[in-house]
Amino acid sequence: MKSKLALGAVVAAIAVFSQTAFAQASAPVTREQRKADTAAANKSGALAPAGQGPGTASQPSTGSDKTRTDRKAQTQADIKSGKTAPAGEGPGTTAKPTTATSDKTREQRKAQVEADKKAGKLTPAGEGGAQK
Repeated sequence: MKSKLALGAVVAAIAVFSQTAFAQASAPVTREQRKADTAAANKSGALAPAGQGPGTASQPSTGSDKTRTDRKAQTQADIKSGKTAPAGEGPGTTAKPTTATSDKTREQRKAQVEADKKAGKLTPAGEGGAQK
C-alpha cells in the first residue's frame, strides 16, 4: 500500500516539475518586442484589416449605381405620381379591413334599439357570445 502511495507521489512530482520545465523553455516576449513585431508586420502588409481575417467570408459589393440625389429625385417623382404607399400602409402591415358604412341614420338606429328593448330582444350586458 505504501509503495503505491509513494509511486503516485513520485509520478505527481514528475508531472509538476516537467510542466514548469517546458513552460520556461520559451522566454516570454516583452511588450516592446510584441509592438515591434506588430509594427513590422503592419509595414510589410502581413496584417489583415480588422474584421477581415481568414474566418470571414467575402461579401458582395453593396455599392449602389445611383447617387443619393438620384435616389431622392426618383422617390419624389414616385410620390408625385402616386406609386408609393402612404406611411405605415406598405406590404406586410396588418391593417384592419375597412367596414361598410351604415345605411341608417343615428336616429333610425336608436329607434331600432328602443323597439328591440321593448320586445325583449336585447341580450343583457356580459351574457352575449361572439357574434357570427
